[in-house]
Amino acid sequence: MAVRLPRPHRHDVWAALAGLLGGLALWGIGLGMRPGDSAQVLWAGRWAVLPPLVLMAGLELLRRTAPRTALAAGTATLAADALTQGNLVTLIIYTDLMYAAVLYGSPAAARRVPRVTGVLTLLATVVPFAVWRVPEALLIGVAVGVVAFAPASTGLIVRNHRDAAEAARLRAEQTALLAEMDRAQAVTAERARMARELHDMVANHLSAIAIHSTAALSLDDPGTSKEALTVIRENSVQGLSEMRRLIGILRDGADDPEPAATPTLDGLDALVEGARANGLDVTLDAAYGPVPAPVELAAYRIVQESLTNALKHAAKGTVTVWLRGRDDTLELRVTSPYGGRDAPRAPGSGAGLVGMRERAALLHGTFDAGPENAPHPADGRLWVVRASLPVTDTARGETR
Repeated sequence: MAVRLPRPHRHDVWAALAGLLGGLALWGIGLGMRPGDSAQVLWAGRWAVLPPLVLMAGLELLRRTAPRTALAAGTATLAADALTQGNLVTLIIYTDLMYAAVLYGSPAAARRVPRVTGVLTLLATVVPFAVWRVPEALLIGVAVGVVAFAPASTGLIVRNHRDAAEAARLRAEQTALLAEMDRAQAVTAERARMARELHDMVANHLSAIAIHSTAALSLDDPGTSKEALTVIRENSVQGLSEMRRLIGILRDGADDPEPAATPTLDGLDALVEGARANGLDVTLDAAYGPVPAPVELAAYRIVQESLTNALKHAAKGTVTVWLRGRDDTLELRVTSPYGGRDAPRAPGSGAGLVGMRERAALLHGTFDAGPENAPHPADGRLWVVRASLPVTDTARGETR
C-alpha cells in the first residue's frame, strides 16, 4: 500500500523555490564557499555543488510536515556539500531546517535538539583549540554555533512564545466560557425566581376569581352573585396591585423611587383573612422569634401557595397553618382535608409544589408534601405540607 506524503505548506513551497533560485544564481556567477584547490574539497568542479543544493531545497518542502526527517536528511546533505566547493544558500537552508525541527517538531525534539547542538558547539570550540593551540581554531566552534545552535535556540524561543500565547488564548476562551455559563445560570435563576414570585402572587387571586365566578354563573341567586362579584373585585384589585409591584421590581424601581415592600410573616394574618373571605375555614397557630428576611419570604410564599392549593383542591373542613420557631430552624406545616372531590374547583399548573420545593432548597431547607391519614379516622385523610427552613447565618446570606 502506497504511503501518501503530507502536502507541503504553500509558504514552504515558496521558500524552497526561492532557495533553489538563489543557490542557482550564486552557482551561475561562480561564487562558492571554498576554492576548488582546497584540501577538503574531494569533489571538485562546478557541477558537484548542484546535487546538495537541489536536495536541500527539496527538503525545505518537509520543514513543517516532517521536520525530523528533513533535519536528518539535511545534515547528511550538508556533510556532502562540505566535500564540494559549497554553496552559501545550501548552508542557509540547513539553518532553516534546524530552526523548523525545533519549532514544528515534537516536544521531545524541541528539548533535545538545542541541547545536542549546544554540546556540539562546545566540543567544536574546545577540542580544536586544545589540539591546535591557535586562536583560529575557535572559529570552528563559532561556525557550528551559527549553523546549528543559534537556529535551534531561536526555534525554541519562538516555540515557547507560541505555546505561551496558545495557552493564554485557551485560558481566555475558558474564562469567557465560564463567564457565559455563569451569566446563563444567573439568568436562569432569576427567571425561576420571578416565575415563583409571579405564580405565588397572582395564582391565589386568580384561583379565587375562577371559583367565585363559577359560583356566580351557576347559581341563580342575586345575593350570592353579588357576594361572589364582591370577592372577585377584591381579588382582582389585589392581584393587579401585586402585578404592579412585580413590574416595579423588574423595572428596578424606575417609576417608584421607594423599593417595593417584601412580604413578611407579619402579613400571615391578612393572608389567612383573605383565604377565609374566599370561603376557606382556616386556623392559624404561629409562634416564632426574629427570622431572616429570606426565610420570612420563603415561609410566607409557602403558606400562600398552600392556601391557594387548598382553595382549589381541598375538601370541606378546616385548613390549619402551623409555624414554630426553633433555635436554628423555622418549622412550617399546613394541613387540609384531602379526598372526596371529583375535580379541582380551579385548574392548576402543577408549578406550585415545584416553586415551594425550590424555595426551601435555596435556603438549604427541606420540603415535603403529600397525603396522610388524619389523627382521627372519622376525619378521613389530610394533605400535609411540611417545610423546615434554617435560620442560621447561612440562610441570612441567601438571595431572595
